Amino acid sequence: QVQLVESGGGLVQPGGSLRLSCAASGRIFSINGMGWYRQAPGKERELVAVISIGGSTNYADSAKGRFTISRDNAKNTVYMQMNSLKPEDSAVYYCNAALCTAVSGALACRSDYWGQGTQVTVSS
Repeated sequence: QVQLVESGGGLVQPGGSLRLSCAASGRIFSINGMGWYRQAPGKERELVAVISIGGSTNYADSAKGRFTISRDNAKNTVYMQMNSLKPEDSAVYYCNAALCTAVSGALACRSDYWGQGTQVTVSS
């Protein structure tokens, strides 16, 4: 069984910063892509940033220049540094991982592992 545990959300004033973390644990053989998505009330979940196993990154236009995604492969952890936060960044942020597990010698790979979500609220 695989778990993704997020931390680092909270309340911050406009212009402030937060750092999100997501640690994956369980019978993990390998982790390919990891990323962050967010969902605001009444809106669909949207991509914020993703990072490949090799460190290649991709950002939503709204995140470019303000957010930085990184990962520590040895710790199976992905981070996202969020600077210059705006009220429109308020949402529940979800960690996602595409990974392979190894059980009884068999590999099973999926891209739909999700964390429980962490609330980010940007307000004065």
